[in-house]
Amino acid sequence: MNEETKKKITNLIQENNICLFMKGTPEVPQCGFSLAISNVLKHLKVNFKGINVLENNEIREGIKEYSEWPTIPQLYINKKFIGGCDIVKEMFEKGDLQKVINIK
Repeated sequence: MNEETKKKITNLIQENNICLFMKGTPEVPQCGFSLAISNVLKHLKVNFKGINVLENNEIREGIKEYSEWPTIPQLYINKKFIGGCDIVKEMFEKGDLQKVINIK
């Protein structure tokens, strides 16, 4: 990944408390896994930034290298990589995601 792409990704993560790198947009997810995480966040009524990796191949490939995680979607909360769909759904079901987001 080049420095410009790394800087773009870092800025997106730092500028948004909840940042979801996904296929599609929160309004129109283009894969089931992106839809699932987007729906969990909407259910929790939290504001989040959805980044459509389908619009930028450098970010699509760069985020995988950045996180050392091979799949998309990827969720970041408070600048920390949380995980992909299965991890986020499991955390939500256990109530751990709500704690990370600081929802009482």
